[in-house]
Amino acid sequence: MAEELVHYQVRQGVATITLDSPHNRNALSAQLRRELADHLTTAIGDGEARVIVLDHTGPVFCAGMDLKEAGGSDAKSQGVNEFPAILEQIWTSPKPVVAKLAGPARAGGVGLVAACDIAVASQVATFAFTEVRIGVVPAVISVTVLPRLLPRQAHELFLTGETFDADRAVRIGLVNSAVPADQLDAEVARYTGMLVLGGPHALAATKQMLRERRPDELGAAFADMLERSARFFASAEGQEGIQAFAQKRKPSWVPEQPE
Repeated sequence: MAEELVHYQVRQGVATITLDSPHNRNALSAQLRRELADHLTTAIGDGEARVIVLDHTGPVFCAGMDLKEAGGSDAKSQGVNEFPAILEQIWTSPKPVVAKLAGPARAGGVGLVAACDIAVASQVATFAFTEVRIGVVPAVISVTVLPRLLPRQAHELFLTGETFDADRAVRIGLVNSAVPADQLDAEVARYTGMLVLGGPHALAATKQMLRERRPDELGAAFADMLERSARFFASAEGQEGIQAFAQKRKPSWVPEQPE
């Protein structure tokens, strides 16, 4: 059996789900997605768990989709079909979900951050919506990201793919708190300590009230964006971008710069 890539433990009412695939920067491989979904289901149904923390090992929180698995012509072979369901699990979880970032998040990794109710990052963490730079569209993650971001910031960052730091992530609404690396554990504990003080049913009802979309609308949005994402992954431009990324070269559409 393959070694587990996502771990689960509960302590003092806090269920911690840890991404542990540092060899590929916690990329969303098929195995990692499957185990993450299973552990989210466990945490949501676990009577001992009052709050869920999404944590990681290694220097990177999540690098987004595993592009080595994204070379097919349809959403199933690209390996992205399960991702909307994971985002929806987090977004609609009756228990508060806290993202803990000690390092960078990219593309789908930012979608995970946005789906969580609260996100706490080390000041060394960085973020980017890198999809357009490989010829694809940040479609699926837009369902969770756009309700968080200021519109002007969303246009700039989605279209440019620019990397931005944790302090800016706070200013634009993606992250709640950015702290020095040595204070990250304490800041996450501060939030979870406050969250466990809430009544479980009251927290669930409050989360439902706060949602931007009703569950049926959320499902329709994910279905639409999954089709759009699949179309661009399978396009000639998307395939060229993925190959260029794997070969560590610039895609063919990038203008040549004078020597």
